[in-house]
Formats: sequence, C-alpha cells, structure tokens
Amino acid sequence: MKKLFILLVCLLPVLAQAQMETSVAGFIPLSGSGRIVYNFNPGWRFHRGDIKGAEAVRFDDTSWQVVSAPHTVELMPAEASGCRNYQGVAWYRKHFVIPQDMKGKEVSLHFEGAMGKQVIYLNGKRVQEHLGGYLPFTVQLTEQGVQPGDSCLLAVMTDNSDDKNFPPGKRQYTLDFAYHGGIYRDVWMIGKSSVAITDALEADKVAGGGVFVHFDNISGKKAEVYVDTEVHNSGKQTRTVAVETVLADAGDVPVKRVSQQVKLQAGESKTVRQQFAVRNPKLWSPDSPYLYRIQSRVKAGHEVLDGGVTRVGIRKAEFKGKDGFWLNGKPFGQLVGANRHQDFAYVGNALPNSQQWRDAKRLRDAGCTIIRVAHYPQDPAFMDACDEMGLFVIVATPGWQYWNKNPEFAKLVHRNTREMIRRDRNHPSVLMWEPILNETPYPREFALEALRITREEFPYPGRPVAAADVHSKGVAENYDVVYGWPGDDEKADRPEQCIFTREFGENVDDWYAHNNNNRASRSWGERPLLVQALSLSKSYDEMYRTTGQFVGGAQWHPFDHQRGYHPDPYFGGIYDAFRQPKYAYYAFRSQSAATLKHPVAECGPMVFIAHEMSPFSDADVVVFSNCDSVRLSVYDDTESWTLPVVHAQGHMPNAPVIFKDVWDFWEAREYSYKQKNWQKVNMVAEGIIDGKVVCTYKRMPSRRSTKLRMYVDTEGKQLVADGSDFIVVVAEVTDDSGNVRRLAKENIVFTVEGEGRIIGDASINANPRTVEFGSAPVLIRSTRKPGKIKVKAHVQFEGTNAPVATEIELESIPSELPFCYTEEETDSQSVGAGLAGSPVRTERMAGKVVLTEEERQKVLMEVERQQTEFGTEK
Repeated sequence: MKKLFILLVCLLPVLAQAQMETSVAGFIPLSGSGRIVYNFNPGWRFHRGDIKGAEAVRFDDTSWQVVSAPHTVELMPAEASGCRNYQGVAWYRKHFVIPQDMKGKEVSLHFEGAMGKQVIYLNGKRVQEHLGGYLPFTVQLTEQGVQPGDSCLLAVMTDNSDDKNFPPGKRQYTLDFAYHGGIYRDVWMIGKSSVAITDALEADKVAGGGVFVHFDNISGKKAEVYVDTEVHNSGKQTRTVAVETVLADAGDVPVKRVSQQVKLQAGESKTVRQQFAVRNPKLWSPDSPYLYRIQSRVKAGHEVLDGGVTRVGIRKAEFKGKDGFWLNGKPFGQLVGANRHQDFAYVGNALPNSQQWRDAKRLRDAGCTIIRVAHYPQDPAFMDACDEMGLFVIVATPGWQYWNKNPEFAKLVHRNTREMIRRDRNHPSVLMWEPILNETPYPREFALEALRITREEFPYPGRPVAAADVHSKGVAENYDVVYGWPGDDEKADRPEQCIFTREFGENVDDWYAHNNNNRASRSWGERPLLVQALSLSKSYDEMYRTTGQFVGGAQWHPFDHQRGYHPDPYFGGIYDAFRQPKYAYYAFRSQSAATLKHPVAECGPMVFIAHEMSPFSDADVVVFSNCDSVRLSVYDDTESWTLPVVHAQGHMPNAPVIFKDVWDFWEAREYSYKQKNWQKVNMVAEGIIDGKVVCTYKRMPSRRSTKLRMYVDTEGKQLVADGSDFIVVVAEVTDDSGNVRRLAKENIVFTVEGEGRIIGDASINANPRTVEFGSAPVLIRSTRKPGKIKVKAHVQFEGTNAPVATEIELESIPSELPFCYTEEETDSQSVGAGLAGSPVRTERMAGKVVLTEEERQKVLMEVERQQTEFGTEK
C-alpha cells in the first residue's frame, strides 16, 4: 500500500519584496477570517492519452507520473509552432484526504483553468462537466457527502482537441495560437463556514454574488466607495450575522469601518451594500498604482465565520471622444502598450504565479501602460500583477476569427463574457471589456447583446467601457470605444468615439510567408534585431499621430510564442519566449519619461547602444534614450559626437538617435594594434539632461570566448518552494573582460543540486541548450522543500581552451499556504510533461493532426482569407 500522508505547511509571512500576494477565487486570504485555503496543486497522477476506466476508484494508476499543477500535457521545444503540440485527452487522478481542520466547513475545489473540455469524477462518480479553457470552475465536495478524514479520489479528464461547439471554436491548425493542454492554472481547496460570502461565478447573478466594489464622485478631494457583499446561509437554521467591511490603506491600517446585521433563513442569500466616504483619496494611476484593501468579514458575535481581502484602486477613467482619454480629471495622453498571450518556452500555458507577475513587470518596465489580453481572460495572478504595476487591461472574451451559426455558440460566448466580468470587475486595471470575437464577422444582434451584457453586469458609474472593431456590425453606432488606426480620427466619416489600435507593429509581406521586418528571432543576431527595433519604433511613433481622438494602441506581440497555423513561432516579441530582452525592448523602454518614478518598474533616465562592435556591425550606431541628448564617444573619448533626442509633437516621446558612420571594424582593428591595447576600443553613450550627464552605457567588442557566467532572472521575486514555481537561469558566454560573445556557437549543459529540478531535457533541446546571441537559458523548478539550489553550466565539449564552466546558487523560500496531497512527485530531471528520454517520432506524433496536402492547402486558403479581411493593417 502507498504511504498516505498530508503535508501541512503554515509559515510566517516572509519579506514582502520576496513574496507576492496570491488571490484565491478573487480573495487574498485574510488571517483569522475563518476561511481555510489549501494549495491543491501537488500530487496529481498524470496520463497523456485516453484510457478506459480511468475514473474508477480501483483503477491502477501506479505507473502514471506524479506531477504538480500548473501542468502542461507535453513539454515542447522553444520552436514548436505549426500544430506540433499534443491535442487530445489527458487524465489526472488525485488521491487525497479531506483535512481534519475542515470539520464544519463547506469544502470545494476551485480550478482557475484547465484547457478545453473537462469531465470531473469524485470517487468514481461523474459530478460535472465544464466547457472552455480560460475561466474558472468549482467542484463542491461537501455536497457530494465527503467529510474530514475521508480518503478521496478526484479524476479529471481534460481534452484540448478542436471543438467547434464552444469558444474559441476554431481548429488549432487554422489558429494563431496553441491550445496547450492540461490543468495549467492553480487548483485550490477552500473551506467556508455554512454562513459565508458567495463566489461571484457560482452565485450566477447579474451584477451580483461575492464582493463587488464600485465608486462614484471621484476627485482628488473625495471619493464614494460602495461595497456590495452577498452572504449565503447553507445551513438548516436561521442565522443572524454581521457583515463587517473595513477599508484599509496599502499597509492594512484601517481607514473606515462599517458593520451591518443581516438575518438569513436556511438556504437564503442576501446582498448587503455598505458605503464609505474617503477624503483626499490616493488615486490609482499607471505611475502611482496605489491599492486600498477591502477587508470583508462575516461575524457571529465575536466569532469570524468567513472573510477575505479585495484590493481596489480608486480612479476615474473617461473616454471623451475628440478630447481623448482622461484619467482622474486630467488628459492622460496616449495609452500605448502591448497584447499578451499566456505562452512560455517549453511549458506552454502552464505558468506559475511568479512568472505571471514577472511578465506584468517586464511589460511595465518596457513603458507599457495598457495590455490587451489575447484573446481570452488570463490568469488571476496576471490581473493582480497589473493592478500592482499600474497596467490598464483590456479583457477579451475567448475567440479568434471564428463564428458558429448555431445559437448555442453565441450563448456560450455571452456566458464567458458574464463570467470574465464577474471574475475581474474589482480590478482597477480593467479599463475595457472586449465582449466580441476577435477579427470575426459576427451578426449585428450578437454585438448588441454583448454590449448589453457588459452594461448589465457592471451597471455603476465609472464602469469599464466596451470596445470592438469599428467596421464590425453594430459597433460604430453603439460601442464606447472603437478599434481603428492612426488617421481614422482625421477622416470625414470618422466615428464619434475614441479610437484605439488593438494590434500595431505588423508588416507582413503576405499571409503565407509571414516575412516581416518587425519579427526577428533573437538567435538571428544583431542586424535583424536592429531592423526589428527600428520597425517597431516606426509603428510606435504612429501611435502619437492624433487630433486627440485617437488614444493609442497595443503592440502585437511583446513575447515570442507558439502558433497553430504557422510553422514558425511568432518572433515579433520585444522579448523572446524565455523573456530575454531584444533591442526592441530598449526602444520601448526609452519611451518612459526620464522623470518617471514608479514603485516597482524600472524607470528613470536610460541610454542603450544597439550595436555589438563586431566585424559585421553597421557603420551607423543607434542609441535609444529618454534624455535630452546623447553624447557618443569612441576609443576612450578620442572622438565624440552629441545629438539631440528628438521629442516632436505628434510623434513618439523619444525618437531613436542615429550616429552616422561611427563604426569601422578595420579602423578599430588598426587602432587596437597601434595602441597595443584592445581595451581602448570601446563606445560610451552618455545621456544628458539639462546639461548634466545622468546615465551612461559602455560597449566593447567581445573577444575570444573564455568563460561562462550565469544570472538568475528573478525580477525581484524569489523562487517559491511549492513544487510548481520555476525561474529562468541564463548562462552567457563571455570574454576575459565580461563582454558577452554574441557570435559564440556552443551547447551548454546544465546540472542542478539541492532543492531544484531542470525542466526539459535533450528531447526538446532544453538541456543541452544551444547558445543564441551569446546566451542559453534553462528553467529551474522548485521542490516543495525550501532551500539552496546550485546550478552548474559547462560547454558540451570541454577542452583546454574551451570556455570555463561556472555555477550559481539561489535559494527557494517557503510557500505561504498549506498543501493537501498524498503522493510525492517522481524525482526527474525532465519534469512537468511525462517525458522519459528521447521519444521516437511515432510517439511524438501522437495527438497531432495529420492532413493530406489537399486538405492542408484548403485550410491555409481559409486562414489567408480571414487574415486578409482583418489582419492586413496590424
């Protein structure tokens, strides 16, 4: 028999800068609230493929791999576009015991997201089915008769196969992203008292359920805060309880407190509305994302039965047509940012909360002030992070270039829209809803019903607005904001609303080839990366062409990612799939004002030389900066030039600075020989403001590869010992002076010691990893035991004059919430996907769609037609 145990970890909070707050079903856990939350991610038995009887209690799953959620059904290479990912059924089985401290609680399991269609079985009994991969669902355990101490089996069948019956509906091989499978978001076990705050999605009430915070009469002097709290009595007796709501500042110091008695019959729910008047509120904005904390408690006398924390931002957003976008009573200027798919190298969509947070920070570091989620609601942790970073968000219902005439399909789309609003309505980051299907020729009635739903679900002042393509039926005459292009505000038939570009930056030559000067793999090196950066700068510049009515746009797309219909990954990111920056990142970063002060994001004066000083580098030197001017000097200041950073009205804030005919390899070679000191061959860029040097950047040409060095890409967040968190560690090839050898061509072998595991192996080219543009990343996943992790790196073929090996040490920190699981994960260097060794081709082709050449050409023509209709002006 298997050894049965429950691992419970309850730890004191760690340093705030190391541990981020994690919301569970919309609430940040509140100490002493009476609500119990367990991390239910560990201990799942996993099998890729369908298998008869897998839901049965006595089914033998001992040969299945033990994994943790978030989980992907298959690790994939970093270049895995073109429907190379598995599609089909995958099974998860979890043996667990209901913890004893759940006695007297209503126990449920909250799944943040699992891809495709899911069928859930408890102790062999089918209990529910869920359609769709991007929104949460809940499994009620107590209603099924289980009690604390009971041994249980939960079996979940997931299926990420193409299915036209529910959104997005489109077949993956004609889709611009991938249906990566599995239980790819968090799973929580929640215990609530019989009298408790409801869950907004479970309550299934228009503009109701859970906690709903909204505002009115907002100014710098005052604001009115309304908190609607629905409480349900699932017990058999009438109960009288108090709903206590505390408005606290960012440090949890109470600002206002109200309490109201409510009497509930057995089985009854009631909503309590409470109001605060806040004087001199700290208003939320992208530069100052101040978050108040709503502490909700349901109390019976002095006993706290249930509760949680809702973080909110007080802000007033207005779209004023020809007068543009206003925030907190003032013109804001342009909203410029990016779209975001939830795709990461190797793991697909299975990102832990820390990487969701890091993605938001990377986007804010890049100067983004708005993110359009593409093309579905994303992880709650990403939304939480956007609140913290000051990133506005456009939340989109799942859909991409597909319409099913069956009325049930539209109903499911509208259902998704209601659920995404109920899930995300309290986030100050949410600026717009996109309740329609992206780039899809839908009927007018559908567009109008989608708009009605957004207003019905958020009927209060200051609501997020609804946005859609200006040329789609029913949109121009009715929607709050329309998607269009720079210059649309100058046309005679211009719309009355504010205009926003949903996707800018694309310059494809034709749909089939997708050759494009804004797409550059980081592996292609300096020249393509520079061309990409200048191309995106040109598109960025167009976001500032406006009469005032055009209010900005979102770049497509900041992270390289996998696609379905095209064999090439999308290479248009300002970061690659591992989140290593390209030159284009610095072009974006330079658009933030040098005077910006932000509590989290990188900010302040900056200067960056987009030039490697190699034999193949251009004569011109491009510098990105947000200063007044840039002084560029070469050869230890032997020669220098100073040029202004152009800040032209109607253009991007800080244009790239181009120094003509500065670099000549042969001149540098001759100079180094004459001086007998290669160190003097360098470039220094100095950013100047008000006549003073405020920032400096130095470049030197890299010489021979002599050593490796590593860094950990923490972005300020440590690795959490929860068994599913991971972090990127990057190995770089350098010369003796520490200059990265961008032209190095090596394979790096990684090993790990301590409380960490390497994600992936040679079967997906993860380890060894080929050096690209001077670096090779590896993903390190935590165990559930906090501790030191030593990562070592060496070149695959070592020798006397080969680059010297290196190592780096990091430490994981304890997880905040206790775990509930009974089976330990298999100790494997290739974690997360059930891979063992190098599978043969027939195994790798399992779950892949295989088309005849005639079928392939037919579907490609279908996609080309749709791309032509909607995608030509990205």
